[in-house]
Amino acid sequence: MSATDDAAPDGSAAPDGPVSHDGLSAEPAPRSRWVALVVLCAGMLMIVLDATVVNVALPVIKAELGFSQASLAWVFNAYMIAFGGLLLLAGRLGDLVSRRGMFLAGQAVFAAASLACGLAGSPEMLVVARFVQGIGGAMTAAVILGMIVTLFPEGREQAKAIGVYSFAAVSGGAIGLLAGGVLTHVLNWHWIFFINVPIGIAAILLTLRFVDPDTGIGLRGGTDVSGAVLITSALMLGVYTIVEPASRYGWADIVTLLLGGLALVLLALFVAREATARTPLIPLRIFRSRIVVGANVVQALAVSGMFAMFFLGVLYLQQVLGYNPLQAGLAFLPSSAVMGVLSLRYVEKLIMRFGARALALPGLGALGCGLALFARVPVDGRYVVDVLPGVLLVGVGVGTLFPALASLAMSGATKEDAGLASGLINTTNRIGSSLGLAVLATLSATRTEELAATGAARDAALTGGFRAGFLLAVGIVVVAMVVVLVVLRPFRR
Repeated sequence: MSATDDAAPDGSAAPDGPVSHDGLSAEPAPRSRWVALVVLCAGMLMIVLDATVVNVALPVIKAELGFSQASLAWVFNAYMIAFGGLLLLAGRLGDLVSRRGMFLAGQAVFAAASLACGLAGSPEMLVVARFVQGIGGAMTAAVILGMIVTLFPEGREQAKAIGVYSFAAVSGGAIGLLAGGVLTHVLNWHWIFFINVPIGIAAILLTLRFVDPDTGIGLRGGTDVSGAVLITSALMLGVYTIVEPASRYGWADIVTLLLGGLALVLLALFVAREATARTPLIPLRIFRSRIVVGANVVQALAVSGMFAMFFLGVLYLQQVLGYNPLQAGLAFLPSSAVMGVLSLRYVEKLIMRFGARALALPGLGALGCGLALFARVPVDGRYVVDVLPGVLLVGVGVGTLFPALASLAMSGATKEDAGLASGLINTTNRIGSSLGLAVLATLSATRTEELAATGAARDAALTGGFRAGFLLAVGIVVVAMVVVLVVLRPFRR
């Protein structure tokens, strides 16, 4: 697929929104397909939610299991390294073997690892279980969007289905903060993991009932083991570099530079391998589409900016305004509500009326304006005046933008590459969030230290650091808008 493939056969512009892979309109989806969609999106929500639900309980976990302050970060990092490193591989294996089979296996691994997390009695056991949980999460999340576009090949229904998926994918962060606060406060931290077990079992049973078996395109004479090792090693090492040495020691540290350089070398070797392999694990043709590449770049940038609200915003509420974890989780519920209304009710109509490309700039504009409001928060801020407007605008931006980007990325992929495209979207999402979190946290901490050194009060120094992080997030969103204008501009005859 090349850039010119994005044009219709008659030379006119290709449609922006999702289309049937065979070019024909499909019959309306029967009820069972919508039940299957709910099951798949529930699985996605559980995976995304788990990335943030743990954050609220970290202080309690640290005290009960005896983590050191330095090792505590591995409760989060172990999950992210496995999850981000295996998404592309899992998505492609779903294409080759079976997406339904990959989803079922992922749910089983995730549920079993969640049980082990809840039963963990030592730091080592919890970290290992979190790594395995990340493997199950990658196997599950990588194929969901590919399964959805296969279940809903017709344009309007596919747009609605992707809207539901996007809501589950982007609202999980805020819901995770609230769920973590409730479960930790009412029960104990073990239940943030135990709750996944019955949900995972239910998802497996419902998938067996409502999602038809599928057969992949086949291994075609062999498996590209070398490519699998190279891409998995490159992504895992890249995510590790972002979440560990870069966030702890800085981007100019020699360890960060060496590991980051090694990850890039492995990635280059993978590209060279796939370009010459007889049966490549990940065909490079998917990256020839300007729509696929552009949508993924914009998503990586946008999710980096979005995480400023979920990370720096939570810290501001708790460390400056004195909110407890439950109150902080509730504070971001309006954002999830707005995302839900837009994703589930209006985005499908807007995509079919104006095209997915037309929604990208307004979505980024609302996201940027919301972050700009956060960049003005005062030391003595009030929720309704200083926080809620930004929360609502970010919800509008994310609820509009991410369904449009998912539609663009999947419309540029063939039916045979749907799982790979789905894995690629989730990979850029995870890498974007990890990179954004590392950069924003580093800048915020540095600015706070500078202000404290000049004699600023604790709350003033913290607020100044958070505001600097939000300003950087606004800049990242502006860069994403430039990418939309340059790369995702409408194609002409």
